Amino acid sequence: MEHYSAGVEKRMKRLFHTLSEKDRRRYAAVEADKLGHGGTDYIAALFALDPKTIRQGLADLDEPQDPANGRIRKKGAGGNG
Repeated sequence: MEHYSAGVEKRMKRLFHTLSEKDRRRYAAVEADKLGHGGTDYIAALFALDPKTIRQGLADLDEPQDPANGRIRKKGAGGNG
């Protein structure tokens, strides 16, 4: 499996951190899917995500309608603080 260059990874991370939680999951899923075998582990490591999060993103993208449409948590709204 090919990896992205350091410059591309840097831009990907910059974009990733501007997205909502839902969009982060979906973006990571699309990138992992593009890479094929081993892509999930690579993207999970790149974005410091659990591979389950990426699999959930793939499942989200396979849904005919977005079950979370209109529900976007704000940063820090996870209740862990």
